[in-house]
Amino acid sequence: MKGLFKGLIGLAILGFLVAYFGSPFLTVRALVAAAETGDEPALERLVDFPAFRDSLKDELTARLMAEAQADPRVRDSGLGGLGMIFGPMLVGGAVDALVNAPTVAAMVRTAEVPDPTDREPTPAAEDRGADIRQTYGYRDMNTFAVRLTDVERPNQTLKLLLTRQGMFDWKLTGIDLPEG
Repeated sequence: MKGLFKGLIGLAILGFLVAYFGSPFLTVRALVAAAETGDEPALERLVDFPAFRDSLKDELTARLMAEAQADPRVRDSGLGGLGMIFGPMLVGGAVDALVNAPTVAAMVRTAEVPDPTDREPTPAAEDRGADIRQTYGYRDMNTFAVRLTDVERPNQTLKLLLTRQGMFDWKLTGIDLPEG
Protein backbone atom coordinates (compact mmCIF):
# COMPACT_ATOMS: atom_id res chain seq x y z
CA MET A 1 0.00 0.00 0.00
CA LYS A 2 2.88 2.34 0.85
CA GLY A 3 4.49 1.66 -2.56
CA LEU A 4 1.22 2.41 -4.36
CA PHE A 5 0.94 5.76 -2.54
CA LYS A 6 4.54 6.69 -3.46
CA GLY A 7 3.86 5.65 -7.05
CA LEU A 8 0.76 7.84 -7.24
CA ILE A 9 2.64 10.81 -5.76
CA GLY A 10 5.45 10.27 -8.27
CA LEU A 11 2.95 10.01 -11.12
CA ALA A 12 1.22 13.21 -9.99
CA ILE A 13 4.54 15.06 -9.85
CA LEU A 14 5.49 13.77 -13.30
CA GLY A 15 2.09 14.83 -14.68
CA PHE A 16 2.49 18.30 -13.20
CA LEU A 17 5.97 18.72 -14.71
CA VAL A 18 4.81 17.56 -18.14
CA ALA A 19 1.88 20.01 -18.03
CA TYR A 20 4.03 22.83 -16.66
CA PHE A 21 6.79 22.55 -19.25
CA GLY A 22 4.62 21.30 -22.13
CA SER A 23 1.90 23.95 -21.95
CA PRO A 24 3.67 26.50 -24.22
CA PHE A 25 3.84 23.91 -27.00
CA LEU A 26 0.05 23.58 -26.88
CA THR A 27 -0.31 27.36 -27.02
CA VAL A 28 2.01 27.54 -30.05
CA ARG A 29 -0.03 24.86 -31.82
CA ALA A 30 -3.23 26.79 -31.07
CA LEU A 31 -1.65 30.06 -32.26
CA VAL A 32 -0.47 28.54 -35.56
CA ALA A 33 -3.83 26.84 -36.14
CA ALA A 34 -5.70 30.09 -35.44
CA ALA A 35 -3.39 32.00 -37.78
CA GLU A 36 -3.79 29.47 -40.59
CA THR A 37 -7.58 29.44 -40.32
CA GLY A 38 -7.97 33.16 -39.62
CA ASP A 39 -9.74 32.47 -36.32
CA GLU A 40 -9.76 36.02 -34.90
CA PRO A 41 -11.51 35.18 -31.60
CA ALA A 42 -8.87 32.54 -30.87
CA LEU A 43 -6.10 34.99 -31.72
CA GLU A 44 -7.68 37.56 -29.41
CA ARG A 45 -7.45 34.99 -26.59
CA LEU A 46 -3.88 33.96 -27.40
CA VAL A 47 -2.31 37.40 -27.87
CA ASP A 48 -1.84 40.14 -25.27
CA PHE A 49 -2.17 42.93 -27.83
CA PRO A 50 -1.08 45.86 -25.61
CA ALA A 51 2.13 44.04 -24.60
CA PHE A 52 2.72 42.81 -28.17
CA ARG A 53 2.29 46.34 -29.57
CA ASP A 54 4.68 47.75 -26.96
CA SER A 55 7.28 45.14 -27.86
CA LEU A 56 6.94 45.86 -31.59
CA LYS A 57 7.16 49.62 -30.94
CA ASP A 58 10.37 49.09 -28.97
CA GLU A 59 11.87 46.94 -31.73
CA LEU A 60 10.94 49.34 -34.54
CA THR A 61 12.03 52.43 -32.60
CA ALA A 62 15.41 50.85 -31.81
CA ARG A 63 15.86 49.95 -35.48
CA LEU A 64 14.86 53.47 -36.57
CA MET A 65 17.30 55.08 -34.13
CA ALA A 66 20.14 52.76 -35.15
CA GLU A 67 19.58 53.51 -38.83
CA ALA A 68 19.43 57.26 -38.13
CA GLN A 69 22.67 57.14 -36.11
CA ALA A 70 24.38 55.15 -38.87
CA ASP A 71 23.48 57.67 -41.60
CA PRO A 72 25.77 60.75 -41.34
CA ARG A 73 23.31 62.90 -43.33
CA VAL A 74 20.59 62.30 -40.74
CA ARG A 75 22.87 62.32 -37.70
CA ASP A 76 24.52 65.65 -38.56
CA SER A 77 21.48 67.60 -39.75
CA GLY A 78 19.05 69.56 -37.61
CA LEU A 79 16.10 67.92 -39.31
CA GLY A 80 17.58 64.52 -38.52
CA GLY A 81 17.45 65.34 -34.83
CA LEU A 82 13.86 66.43 -35.21
CA GLY A 83 13.09 63.16 -36.98
CA MET A 84 14.67 61.24 -34.12
CA ILE A 85 12.36 63.04 -31.71
CA PHE A 86 9.16 62.49 -33.69
CA GLY A 87 10.08 59.09 -35.16
CA PRO A 88 9.02 57.07 -32.11
CA MET A 89 5.64 58.82 -32.04
CA LEU A 90 5.05 57.98 -35.69
CA VAL A 91 6.11 54.38 -35.14
CA GLY A 92 3.83 54.13 -32.12
CA GLY A 93 0.84 55.47 -34.02
CA ALA A 94 1.42 53.14 -36.96
CA VAL A 95 1.81 50.09 -34.72
CA ASP A 96 -1.32 50.96 -32.74
CA ALA A 97 -3.31 51.31 -35.95
CA LEU A 98 -1.98 48.26 -37.78
CA VAL A 99 -1.42 45.51 -35.22
CA ASN A 100 -4.55 43.42 -34.89
CA ALA A 101 -5.53 39.76 -35.17
CA PRO A 102 -5.20 39.54 -39.00
CA THR A 103 -1.75 41.18 -38.85
CA VAL A 104 -0.54 38.73 -36.21
CA ALA A 105 -1.98 35.86 -38.26
CA ALA A 106 -0.05 37.08 -41.30
CA MET A 107 3.16 37.29 -39.25
CA VAL A 108 2.75 33.70 -38.08
CA ARG A 109 1.92 32.41 -41.58
CA THR A 110 4.69 34.29 -43.41
CA ALA A 111 7.45 34.81 -40.79
CA GLU A 112 7.63 38.48 -41.71
CA VAL A 113 6.33 41.76 -40.36
CA PRO A 114 4.10 43.62 -42.82
CA ASP A 115 5.59 46.92 -43.95
CA PRO A 116 3.07 49.72 -43.31
CA THR A 117 4.84 52.01 -45.79
CA ASP A 118 4.62 49.53 -48.67
CA ARG A 119 2.01 50.90 -51.08
CA GLU A 120 2.27 47.89 -53.40
CA PRO A 121 2.76 44.90 -51.12
CA THR A 122 4.62 41.96 -52.52
CA PRO A 123 2.70 38.72 -52.75
CA ALA A 124 2.26 37.20 -49.33
CA ALA A 125 4.41 34.23 -48.48
CA GLU A 126 1.36 31.97 -48.43
CA ASP A 127 0.60 33.04 -52.00
CA ARG A 128 4.02 31.94 -53.16
CA GLY A 129 3.87 28.66 -51.23
CA ALA A 130 6.10 29.58 -48.29
CA ASP A 131 7.62 26.83 -46.23
CA ILE A 132 7.88 28.21 -42.70
CA ARG A 133 10.11 26.37 -40.25
CA GLN A 134 9.30 26.59 -36.56
CA THR A 135 11.76 26.05 -33.76
CA TYR A 136 11.03 26.49 -30.07
CA GLY A 137 12.82 27.03 -26.83
CA TYR A 138 12.60 28.50 -23.39
CA ARG A 139 14.41 31.78 -22.78
CA ASP A 140 13.70 31.47 -19.09
CA MET A 141 11.06 29.76 -16.96
CA ASN A 142 8.39 32.29 -17.97
CA THR A 143 9.39 33.19 -21.54
CA PHE A 144 9.11 30.86 -24.50
CA ALA A 145 10.43 31.80 -27.94
CA VAL A 146 9.03 30.58 -31.25
CA ARG A 147 11.43 31.14 -34.13
CA LEU A 148 9.78 31.35 -37.55
CA THR A 149 11.98 31.09 -40.62
CA ASP A 150 10.96 31.08 -44.27
CA VAL A 151 13.24 28.60 -46.04
CA GLU A 152 13.65 31.12 -48.86
CA ARG A 153 15.04 33.64 -46.34
CA PRO A 154 17.02 31.52 -43.86
CA ASN A 155 18.84 34.51 -42.36
CA GLN A 156 15.61 36.36 -41.54
CA THR A 157 14.22 34.67 -38.42
CA LEU A 158 11.22 36.26 -36.73
CA LYS A 159 10.99 35.46 -33.03
CA LEU A 160 7.65 35.51 -31.26
CA LEU A 161 7.80 35.59 -27.47
CA LEU A 162 5.20 33.96 -25.26
CA THR A 163 4.95 34.80 -21.58
CA ARG A 164 3.53 32.60 -18.86
CA GLN A 165 0.17 33.85 -17.55
CA GLY A 166 -0.53 31.91 -14.38
CA MET A 167 0.55 28.30 -13.96
CA PHE A 168 -0.25 26.77 -17.36
CA ASP A 169 -1.48 29.58 -19.61
CA TRP A 170 0.69 31.41 -22.13
CA LYS A 171 0.11 34.47 -24.32
CA LEU A 172 1.99 36.02 -27.19
CA THR A 173 3.42 39.21 -25.68
CA GLY A 174 6.54 40.12 -27.62
CA ILE A 175 8.54 40.00 -30.79
CA ASP A 176 12.19 40.10 -31.82
CA LEU A 177 12.54 41.32 -35.39
CA PRO A 178 15.01 39.79 -37.81
CA GLU A 179 18.28 41.65 -38.31
CA GLY A 180 18.45 44.00 -41.25
